[in-house]
Amino acid sequence: MPEAQEAGTTAFQYPVARRDDSVVDEIHGQQIADPYRWLEDPDAEETQAYVEQQNKIAQPFLESCDEWKKLNAKLTKRWNYPKYSCPFKHASRYFFFMNTGLQNQDVLYVQNSLDDEPKVFLDPNALSKDGTIALVGSRFSDDGNLFAYGLSQSGSDWTKLKVRDVNTGEDFPETIEHTKFVTASWTKDNKGFFYARYPVVEGKADGSETAANENQKLYYHRIGEPQDKDVLIAEFPEEPSWRLMPEVSDCGKYLMLFIMKGCKDMLLYFSNLEKAGGITGKLDFTKIVTEFDSDYDVSQCPQTSQINQQSHNSTAPFQYITNEGSIFSFRTNKGAPNYRVVNIDFDEPALDKWTTLIAEDPKNVLDWSSCVNGDKIVLGYIDDVKSVLQVHSLQDGRFLSKFPLAIGNVVGFSGKKKYSEIFYHFVSFLTPGVIYHYDFAAGEGAEAKIFRQVKIEDFDDSLYKVEQVFYKSKDGERVPMFIVQKKSDKQEKKPCLLYGYGGFNICIQPSFSITGLVFIDSFDGILAYPNIRGGGEYGERWHNAGRLLKKQNVFDDFQYAAQYLVESGYTSHDQIVIQGGSNGGLLVGACINQRPDLFGAAVAHVGVMDMLRFHKFTIGRAWVSDYGDITEKEHFENLLRYSPLHNVHTPSSEREQYPATLVLTADHDDRVSPLHSLKFMAALHHAVRDSKYQKNPLLLRVYSKAGHGMGKPTAKKIEESTDILTFIYKTLKLKLTF
Repeated sequence: MPEAQEAGTTAFQYPVARRDDSVVDEIHGQQIADPYRWLEDPDAEETQAYVEQQNKIAQPFLESCDEWKKLNAKLTKRWNYPKYSCPFKHASRYFFFMNTGLQNQDVLYVQNSLDDEPKVFLDPNALSKDGTIALVGSRFSDDGNLFAYGLSQSGSDWTKLKVRDVNTGEDFPETIEHTKFVTASWTKDNKGFFYARYPVVEGKADGSETAANENQKLYYHRIGEPQDKDVLIAEFPEEPSWRLMPEVSDCGKYLMLFIMKGCKDMLLYFSNLEKAGGITGKLDFTKIVTEFDSDYDVSQCPQTSQINQQSHNSTAPFQYITNEGSIFSFRTNKGAPNYRVVNIDFDEPALDKWTTLIAEDPKNVLDWSSCVNGDKIVLGYIDDVKSVLQVHSLQDGRFLSKFPLAIGNVVGFSGKKKYSEIFYHFVSFLTPGVIYHYDFAAGEGAEAKIFRQVKIEDFDDSLYKVEQVFYKSKDGERVPMFIVQKKSDKQEKKPCLLYGYGGFNICIQPSFSITGLVFIDSFDGILAYPNIRGGGEYGERWHNAGRLLKKQNVFDDFQYAAQYLVESGYTSHDQIVIQGGSNGGLLVGACINQRPDLFGAAVAHVGVMDMLRFHKFTIGRAWVSDYGDITEKEHFENLLRYSPLHNVHTPSSEREQYPATLVLTADHDDRVSPLHSLKFMAALHHAVRDSKYQKNPLLLRVYSKAGHGMGKPTAKKIEESTDILTFIYKTLKLKLTF
């Protein structure tokens, strides 16, 4: 295999992927060729050889230069600062996560009071030498004496649940396996928990497989017993794509069962545990919501996001708010695109009996909510992509108070109904983290106090500026965008990193990015974050305007962001690098097909590139809610129009050549299987092989012992960021400013 040449000098000699022209599908009367289907088998020797050949080109190009070492050293230095989660209280103890700086995984600490010396409670770094075992989806029992926690290996979504005795620090002997996207919901007697798992199937299940995940069932596990004695609670064999999320009510009397099949909308069932008279078999469930037409909590979508115990409510990833007797409070978008809080009486759950506790805000989006201090609800709103924090009454929904916030994002919150204390974690583009503490028991006039503030050595936020602009997209829609750069007397054209996502109701709010700041510092660059449609920045209206048959709006918004930046004098097209991951990787793939002339370079992480077969692998069936169902002709035709794999072209002019492109994936990604990236790159290389116009490199980097992003060790994060910045440096021919 020849060594990689320098970017822009001559065409690379890429591996030749075998084309099997006999693989043709007929879909709605159209013949669809799929010559690289063999790359869907990750275990085939031919597939592994292809990956090795691609890495033999990409890895030397990225890493065999002095600049890689310089950028890696700078990233490592900047990354090396302490990071904390909000403390969260259980019984008399407080727990929090901390990373001293360069630890591969965050460590869970415990302290008996906020002034007490913290002690290590669980250190995932001790579980593997390379830091590739991560802690995910943890949950404490109601009395705080037991801790159920999930372990993920090599970035896979598969988790193994363990249970730890908080008092002794010892684990119980059992291990719960075959779980994904799982959380343990404890019964109030602290004897066990409900959880969902997939059946045992033939073949491997380590995250490198591609088989679809189906037939999830609900079980109850009693502590100290082996998994094979777990009690089957519910199953729906007629609905193999349903995903089951249990939640025991605050009072312990009810088991709620949230059911999803896509990444939006859900069903809601419940069972009365007291009437059941013990958990010995399947429970009877009352159906409250029977149509997939709206959301009733802040559940996570298995497309890109992951359950994070430091998220808004650290003890309830599948959040309902609370209940008072049979009256349950939920956040929902039923009849409210910006979301509202409703009360449902489980004794009379008919839709016409529902009442509104907190009405929909006409402008701001209710992003999350949590009951605290017995009778209050803390509400997190999004106002033009910035966080707003309010307190309302649980009794009548009236507004009580508001916590002052700078322009930024509340990324963490902890608080429970039975405690008066809350903590919230604020970040911004220039603020690495401030954790606030507030105690409702302090009475009126008390203010939230800074509990912990992160400081980074040699980082002066006064040297930078952040602005929010609004630009018009192709159809005239007004789209917000944040722009971050160094302060200067006049605006000059600079290298620009344009990051986008645009899907699954996910908001891209202000965040603190070491990689982004190193990009600014190293290349005198600009960061741009357009809040394109498909996300949740403006509620369901914004989400719906960028999904299904309106998906092209997402790509148009992103392309018009690039045009705005150029027309406004921030940058030039040849200095723009676009970046996105997962659904954002699809965004990048579609945009370099549609408008390659707008960008100088592109970085696509773990992208969904084959839009005609995404539903066949791992959890892909869940994404039909955003992308569409190929069995319906209009959705098939729409998917075919923008599918990155199916719209690859041969450049017929310099204007049509692809920007320098780096496609990143990982061998244990069982969210978006690496087959998407492999097939896309094989098609790209085939299309440009004989084109005299394609001079920019098109590279594929496949990382080992890594997945979609969940639990990625710090060392791998820094390595990947160094690869990206080096790629940008070499392909855009930039100068280092340090």
